Amino acid sequence: MIDLFADVSAYCRLAVAPEHRRPIAIVGAGGIVDGAHLPAYALAGLTVVGITDVDLARARDVAERHGIPRVYASVDELLADDEVVVVDIAVPVSAQPPIFRAALAAGKHVLAQKPFAVSPEIARELASIADASGLVTAVNQQMRFDEGIAAAHRMVELGWIGDITSFSITVNVTTPWELWDWAQSMERLEIMVHSIHYHDAVRWFMGEPRSVYAIAGRTAGQRPIGETRTLSSYTFDSGASALVHVNHVNRGGDNSAEFRVDGTAGAIRGTLGLLYDYPDGRPDTLEVASTVLPTDGWVPYPVTQRWFPHAFIGTMGSVLEGIATGSTPRSSVADNVKTIELVDALYRSMESNQVVRLD
Repeated sequence: MIDLFADVSAYCRLAVAPEHRRPIAIVGAGGIVDGAHLPAYALAGLTVVGITDVDLARARDVAERHGIPRVYASVDELLADDEVVVVDIAVPVSAQPPIFRAALAAGKHVLAQKPFAVSPEIARELASIADASGLVTAVNQQMRFDEGIAAAHRMVELGWIGDITSFSITVNVTTPWELWDWAQSMERLEIMVHSIHYHDAVRWFMGEPRSVYAIAGRTAGQRPIGETRTLSSYTFDSGASALVHVNHVNRGGDNSAEFRVDGTAGAIRGTLGLLYDYPDGRPDTLEVASTVLPTDGWVPYPVTQRWFPHAFIGTMGSVLEGIATGSTPRSSVADNVKTIELVDALYRSMESNQVVRLD
């Protein structure tokens, strides 16, 4: 198994070749930039030449602590800097589209925070502009680069569990929504901001569903006006199914975050370590049982990296590789349109209490 795991490990390796590195500027200086983007870029040897934020004092503080040489007074000033090759947009979804359009108009490649659009219509418009520009654009769905998830995906690609029959993600945590002022007034909250990662992963593993059904709930007295508990189910033309169940109001103190992929020749199971003590996190766990490999029961795969910050090397690295080689990022804007369409279908199902087909 050690030899077999070598292929999986190589697939999950997060590094940016020196010849692929380009100067990056960041729009947004919030907690995710401070705690994940910038630590990841430092680990990868990437150069961040500048940053801006609507709160310039916060941008200056982040710049000083991370050794960023320039704080731009505005997005326009950032985009006018000829040194900047890639713009990393890390602001709430409602503020993203004009920055995205302006960055492309300025000839900059873009990594956009997830979700990059509030609706399928806006997502498709932005994707069309991106395609016409010829620039490399991707969405920061960095869970696709989380080692446990990426390793599981590679195991599926290698045929270790045969054809997927079901995929489930179950998360039961306490989330401090009060940390994000912008989240308090979002009517569409849990799936749009958090579980979009899981729904994007379902698509990555299984393709496009035939139909979805979702329900949601709130807790009396919670600060956000949006949903904080969701249950989403999928059906596929193959007969396979998927389930995503997330609760952000766990009062028992026993956070858990588990995923499982079952197939015709075995299964994969694991945990999302980040969510057990967010934002510090821990490495994922991952195990595989297979009838086509020399496994005797469940065999652990040695996960060594974390979702935060390591997976952020992957999303930016895929943009930089795309610029250098012409390859398509793992989470391209064109692909992520389908994730936005899926999220919208889940909300339409909640609102109508009906199954929604995706044709």
